[in-house]
Amino acid sequence: MSQNTESSAPIHGGEGNAAWQGLPVGRRRMVTFAVMFAAFISVLDTTIVNVALKHMRGTFGVDLSTITWVACSYTIAQVIMVIMSAWWSTLLGRKRFLLISVVFFTLGSILAGTATTFNEMIVYRILQGAGGGSLVPLSQAILRESYPPRLHGAAMARFGMGVVLAPALGPVVGGYLTDEFGWPWIFYINVPFAIVGFILISVYVKDPPYLKRGIQRVDWVGIAFLAVAITGVQIFLERGQEENWFDSNWIIAVSVVTVIALAALVFWELRTDEPIVNLRVLRNVPLAVGSSIMLLFGIAQFGTTFILPQFLQDLLEYTPYHAGMTMAPRGIMLFTTLVVVGRLFRYVDSRIFIPIGAGLIIFGMAVFSGLSLDAGFWNMLPGLIFLGMGAPCIFITLSTISLGSVKPKDTTAAAGIFNLAQRMGGNIGFALLTTILERRIAFHRLNLIANITETNEAFLRFKAGIAESLLQQQVPSSLAIAKSLALADRLVEKQSIMLAYNDLYMFLGIMFLAIVPLVLFFKSPNRKV
Repeated sequence: MSQNTESSAPIHGGEGNAAWQGLPVGRRRMVTFAVMFAAFISVLDTTIVNVALKHMRGTFGVDLSTITWVACSYTIAQVIMVIMSAWWSTLLGRKRFLLISVVFFTLGSILAGTATTFNEMIVYRILQGAGGGSLVPLSQAILRESYPPRLHGAAMARFGMGVVLAPALGPVVGGYLTDEFGWPWIFYINVPFAIVGFILISVYVKDPPYLKRGIQRVDWVGIAFLAVAITGVQIFLERGQEENWFDSNWIIAVSVVTVIALAALVFWELRTDEPIVNLRVLRNVPLAVGSSIMLLFGIAQFGTTFILPQFLQDLLEYTPYHAGMTMAPRGIMLFTTLVVVGRLFRYVDSRIFIPIGAGLIIFGMAVFSGLSLDAGFWNMLPGLIFLGMGAPCIFITLSTISLGSVKPKDTTAAAGIFNLAQRMGGNIGFALLTTILERRIAFHRLNLIANITETNEAFLRFKAGIAESLLQQQVPSSLAIAKSLALADRLVEKQSIMLAYNDLYMFLGIMFLAIVPLVLFFKSPNRKV
């Protein structure tokens, strides 16, 4: 078996050897299954809810901007716990903290399914997010320590089967459960996975000997700054478009408080002995660059896991289940590519997968940027295939390079920051892409309306044809003209939305070009940073 390292940065062995040396292959596999279950349910819940938001609006009697807090509250709690995962692991012990997180996530899932009021739902989603936030970084750190350096790429590929596949399966599973059983089942579905994960973690996961436990004091100042900063960022991103950004005094106030809290957090955490967030690990160049790329990846991933289902349901009028099944080829390609890339990782320069993945995603975005209102499944299939192939190439490479470049004792802290970048990318994607979408809809609507004049022959023929059809149905002439104009307005609206989505996917494709030059910051395998 080849002994080539799999990272584009030196893999720190040393003290980390004790974590994987002597670990039987069978036990290693069970550890992999255990952490995959934990990570899978956490990531699944970031997308499975999206297809059910319309149904929840009806249940709770709230508008679109309000129902988004079902996702927002979960995200805020998740992000705070992601960045605090290393601190909690030191305080409680990593295995114990992981088990506690699974319990809180499961309890939050059960309660969310039983929620009868909107306020109850928000409280339960916060509980669920607090439990689920640490599952991914902890699982990632445990998995890396369970494999020798030469198998880190394969390990991240297996991990990616849960983390990358979950967002793709979310719309399919969520759509089916919502249509067949009702939205509460998108929460209940977590319970069996969580129980299996809890049992496997209890039996097979062990804390490595170098992982010190216990802290001398609680960083209450850091916790306060972190909570204010993360909440402020989330409110700014979530409400900015609705409040017209900096035209709102409230948004300005939130922005000022957030910037001050972020600056204070960085200043404090770099100077305290036991920080709630270990920012010092960002001195590691591969981790810093990898996290930056992951931020961009998070934005684009949001574009395909949230924007695409909304496009299919709102514009093409698909049911939640139909929308989910339409996206299934992406999930199939995700799984297939994960297996292939995981096997190739040990034999080629791992950096090459980042531009390959970016190129595939760009091609996928180009396909979606050329769709029309007449688009069907076969028109979207090439784009879904390209997107499904591109994402694993980037995820596996970044995970292996970024986490493989830090010392084992810093793995949990590095995994927390790395996953924070991806999640914040998704949050930024929500604010950025919805803003672009709404403004491009308005732009295209104005342009289309400008062409609807009594001198435009195409419009006159359309209006006359509709009016004649209505008259043949014995609709009064005055009403026929009014209905033809209303239909024209509806077509203008749909075409404006279609063109806006085209622009959105073109923007995402162009954005991914920025990823390719960043690969130069990674050294080739077997070279020191």
